[in-house]
Amino acid sequence: MGSTRWRVAAGLTVLFVVVTVLVAGVGIYRLLPTVPLYTNAASVPSRPSAPPTGRFAGHAEDARRLARALVARDDVPGLSVAVAVDGQIAWAEGFGWSDVESQTAVTPLTRFRLGALSKPLTAMAAARLHDEGRLDLDAPVQRYVRAYPGKAWPITLRQLMGDVAGVHRIRGDNNDAMPVDHCDRVGDAVAMLADDPLLFEPGTQHRYSIWGWVLVSAAIEGAAAEPFSRAMQREVFEPLGMTRTVVEETANLVDVAHGSGRPPDYSCVAGGGAFLSTPTDLVRLGSAMLTPGFLTADTIADFQRPTRLASGTATTYALGWTVTSAQLAGRSVRVVSHRGSPAGGTVTLLTFPDSGLAVAVAANVTDAKGVGPFALQVAEAFGGS
Repeated sequence: MGSTRWRVAAGLTVLFVVVTVLVAGVGIYRLLPTVPLYTNAASVPSRPSAPPTGRFAGHAEDARRLARALVARDDVPGLSVAVAVDGQIAWAEGFGWSDVESQTAVTPLTRFRLGALSKPLTAMAAARLHDEGRLDLDAPVQRYVRAYPGKAWPITLRQLMGDVAGVHRIRGDNNDAMPVDHCDRVGDAVAMLADDPLLFEPGTQHRYSIWGWVLVSAAIEGAAAEPFSRAMQREVFEPLGMTRTVVEETANLVDVAHGSGRPPDYSCVAGGGAFLSTPTDLVRLGSAMLTPGFLTADTIADFQRPTRLASGTATTYALGWTVTSAQLAGRSVRVVSHRGSPAGGTVTLLTFPDSGLAVAVAANVTDAKGVGPFALQVAEAFGGS
């Protein structure tokens, strides 16, 4: 009996010592300075798509210095930037590493996960189908998505794209929970939210929604009479030359920027967050929203108009786009934009309807605070062109 007690006491003592050492080790580790990826801004490697020429050369050089400074200061592993002026790519360049461990460089061809910035891409497909007379923005969503049952109030595509429809997947305290499953088709995701009630009467509140855009994706499928991925390719990616944009990440997809941790599976959120793209492709999309041609003038204006609630209060969110203002070249200008912060990434797309300018920036680090201000600095650098 005494021997048993001695062994238990000895075991507890050893366990206490091990735990103490581990805790102390963690504390010491946290106190140790981390080694920066880049010793200074000049050491940040970069790869442009092609050297900018003519009137863009000086603007690009200014923006390049800003990019290197951001990467070095905030220790951002990799960054990619693109600018389009009047629909033409003015500058595109990658900085740092898309994968630090393998020392794979970021180039303008490197894909980044878009997260919520997927919404403007999905909205563009809806806009095209609307222009073609195949999608009624003010019809009940069940006209195109028969698998989604009627709710306490009718829901329209316009309300879904304005994030005022009240569609959320309710799980405990989280009323817009990300899925942990894999979806082979959009219909699998629709089935996940089919039984959930609306959080509020559509049009009475504005609330960020992932799952509302699952229904938009399904409506695009119904209106186009083909799978969502094919509809996106035919209606948006192919005609705009977005050759590096895909609907969903797959095991054989190469040239994807990696952040820390395991790559997420966003297949179930479809057009609400599953896309991968490049800043170059994003500014092509943004440019199509600046002048009529790809879309009609009326549709562009409609999709850039902030949604109004039933109370008459205007939100800052239009149909898949955030509408705000910023200082550019010394004057206040309208900005139609979107951002995303998927796991291991931060992306932003800014368009300036009054100057024909589009800027996109992507980084492979979660919630990189400097990306948004940097995008505005790049816009300022090119704003006078």
